Parts: sequence; structure tokens; C-alpha cells
Amino acid sequence: MSSLLFPVAKRATLKATLQTKLLKRAAKAEEPLSLILQNAGLTYDDLVYERSKIGAWAGGDPFTLERLRLPENGIPVASFFTGCGGMDLGLEAAGFSLAAAFEINELFCSTLRHNRPNWQVFGPPTHSGDISKFEDIACTLHKVIPGAFDGLFVGGPPCQPFSIASNQRFAKWGDNFKRTGFAHEKNGNLLFDFVRLIVRFKPRAFIIENVPGLRDLDGGEQLSAAIKKLEKAGYTVEQPFVLDASHFGIAQQRQRLFVVGNRLGLPFTRPEPAASWVGAGSVLGNGMPHAPNDETREHKAESVLRYMRLDYGERDQLGRVDRLDPHLPSKTVIAGGTKGGGRSHLHPEIPRTLSVRESARLQTFPDDYVFLGPTARQFTQVGNAVPPVLAAQLGISVLRSYFQ
Repeated sequence: MSSLLFPVAKRATLKATLQTKLLKRAAKAEEPLSLILQNAGLTYDDLVYERSKIGAWAGGDPFTLERLRLPENGIPVASFFTGCGGMDLGLEAAGFSLAAAFEINELFCSTLRHNRPNWQVFGPPTHSGDISKFEDIACTLHKVIPGAFDGLFVGGPPCQPFSIASNQRFAKWGDNFKRTGFAHEKNGNLLFDFVRLIVRFKPRAFIIENVPGLRDLDGGEQLSAAIKKLEKAGYTVEQPFVLDASHFGIAQQRQRLFVVGNRLGLPFTRPEPAASWVGAGSVLGNGMPHAPNDETREHKAESVLRYMRLDYGERDQLGRVDRLDPHLPSKTVIAGGTKGGGRSHLHPEIPRTLSVRESARLQTFPDDYVFLGPTARQFTQVGNAVPPVLAAQLGISVLRSYFQ
């Protein structure tokens, strides 16, 4: 440890000692910790770990959309299963123009319309946005884009049936643990609905994204069947590949599966990984006052007493949350279930879980991108998204491979 860091660590330890007395008093008094902190002139962001600020991120800066941004190229994109727009923000930065976005969740549509009022968003309350209603979607598309569409189709069919993270919430001996995949009554068939739209409208190129579990399901038979349908329709389809966001200048470990192809027979060159990783400390400061979606959970004193004893990278077994290490990429930001947000990780220097805004920073959303709805649903939107910065780098590769 650098000698310059000892005074900081010493001050943090002293503050932690006083903090422990306050927390124990709060636990004994059975009063809300938020009220006790307020009466002491403090907030949750004033809390510290017993071992805080032992070291700070001193490496390079993370990639941002502005760093990657290219001039507008006029190439249109039709987006499906758009969510809150992570993939689309990245493609926008790569110079593409969104012609249409289809999303079935009304709250997600509200977030899209709030942040990008110029985008044509087809979803509740004015449209179903339901890709399983093929003819309705096709009819809408015919009004927006021409046949033999000389642009890009992009979509990530809902991945819950294939997700390992979602299964880990259930006991291994229970029925819910199995990755039901294409046996799922509705979501498991949406991949083929998307493929059918590609075949009908024949975009110059397409991107399919999902979790890596899609590639391995049923020994790869289902994904192979989808690819064969695309090849039969005249597409050159690349071998499915997985990109880890932490290899591309993003402060988060997050793997996504991509399948790309084009109808011109052109080869595809994947995006080049960054020279080195960036740690979570590169985007997580000591709180984020006045930023949208920056509200933090009001933990009980007993929880903070447990959290503050953790070192970098350690897990609180009772709450099943991990303290992030500022020197390493964050663990994957979790979306959570359909009725609420997932467990967020612990801030590296403040013994509390991350806010929606902090999670969005790990996901590379700009600070001015606002997520609407209750906090739990904001977490769902952020956690379901493709990191925009990863999408931008993939979009640039698609642009250079298929459109130039």
C-alpha cells in the first residue's frame, strides 16, 4: 500500500468506530436509521466501511458513447424487444437512425418516449408491441419501412428462459430451476417470430442478441434451427459469438451472445477488445447527488453493521450481496424478476447497495438518461439492457462490415 494512502485509511477507520456506536444505538432504539442519520446531520452516503478507501482506481478511463460516437449515416434500424433502449443508444452512437422500436412493456415504452421523443415507439398504450402477433407487427412495419429493407434489424428476444442468473434464485431440485428455453409457452418462441420478420422484410443485415445460455440449450439445436432458416432465406450468418463487456472498456463483467448476418454475402469483423480492463471505481464515486434515479435504499442499522465489516470483493451471506472492488470490473448488474428489481451490489466505498443511477453507470448509460417507474422497475430496465457502449462497438463493426 502506498504510504500516501495510510492517513486516508486511518481516518476512515476512526470514522467507522464512531459510526458503529451510532448504528448500534439505532438498532437498539428500533428507530429508522434514516431518521437517526438525519438528526445527526448525515446521510447514507456518509457511511464508511471499517476498511474504506484503501486504494482507488488509478487506471484508464472507461469507454463512453461520446468517445465512440460517429457522424449520422442515415442507415435505418428497426428494433424489436427494445426494452429501455440500451442496444439502440449504442447503435445511435454508431451513426444509425432508429426507424421503429417495438416494445410490449408500457413502462419501458414510457422511458423510451421520455428520453427519445423523436423515436417511433410502437407499444402500449397505442400499440401492442407484441412480436408474437406477427401479422399486426408486419402490418405496422409495412407502413414504416419498404420491402427488401436496406437497413438493420436488431432484437433480443426475452432471455429469462435461458438465463442462469434467473435460475439461481430457485432451489436446484425445484421445477423452476430448469432452463425451460423453447418449451416456455411464449417467450421461448419469440426468437422464431423475430427470424420470421427478418425473412419477410429482408433487411440488409441483422443482429440477434441474448444470454450465452441460448447457444447451449438443447445442445444448440434450437439456435441452429433458427440460423438454418436465415441461411435458407439467403443470409450469410456468422457463427454465434459471446462478448464480455469487461473486455471492451466497460467497468462490468457481462456476457452477451450475438448472432449477426447479412444478405450480401459479406464477411464480418468482430470488434477489437480494449487493451486492458477498467475497474468499478472508474464510474462509482462517493455518492451521486442531484443525478436522476440516484435514490438509494434505506437499509436497517443491522444490515449496515454487517456490510461495513466486508473487504473488497467479499459477500454478505445473509443478504447475498457483494462489496464491489474498485480495482476490478463489477459483477453483472442484475435485472431481477418480473415483479421487482434484482439484488444490487454493494458500493465499493459506501456500505449500501447501489442506486439505479450507479447501476446505470456500470451499464454505460449516460447520466441524463432517465428511467421511469417505481425503483424496482427502474432496476429491471437497467439490468435487462445491453450496455450501450458494447452495442456501439458492435454497431461500428456491423457498419464497417456490411454497410461500407
